[in-house]
Amino acid sequence: MDAPTLRAKQAPLKDTYRTTPSSALLTLKTSGTLDSSTLTCKLSTGAALASAKEKIAGLHPAAGGDDPTISGELCSGDMLLEALVACAGVTLKAVATAMEIPIRSGRVLAEGDLDFRGTMGVDKGAPVGFVEVRLGFELDTDAEVGKVEKLVELTERYCVVLQTISKGPRVVVSARKIEGG
Repeated sequence: MDAPTLRAKQAPLKDTYRTTPSSALLTLKTSGTLDSSTLTCKLSTGAALASAKEKIAGLHPAAGGDDPTISGELCSGDMLLEALVACAGVTLKAVATAMEIPIRSGRVLAEGDLDFRGTMGVDKGAPVGFVEVRLGFELDTDAEVGKVEKLVELTERYCVVLQTISKGPRVVVSARKIEGG
């Protein structure tokens, strides 16, 4: 895609976000399932994305990207939430196993709120990135409430992706020009 094409796709979105700021607010959602037989979390994806041979990052449709069910392109915000669900699900299963809490089945749910005015440069005061992320668990277990609360507390403590998102590590960004690449 060239610059004029991108500008043409984004112009009507930007105009809408300027005139109706609430239209730029979007909640991304993803989920995963847990079962009793493995220490895994199966991510829920659309049929077109599930059959893709590789994950391709692209613009979200709210930023001028194509429909992911057609293009197969995923928004990096969706991928971030998928990583959170996957890590939290696997961590919960590992902690439950260590605590001898049987989990028959379950779901891990994540959602995050974005304001596309920030990402699109429409409003310099609007945040870029998620303004809030929510993570939840639905668990089929006979464990007592106190044990489940401890399970979730330990999952939160040991989930690498959750800790990375909530603690905000030092990030170093660099770029280098390569010749003839």
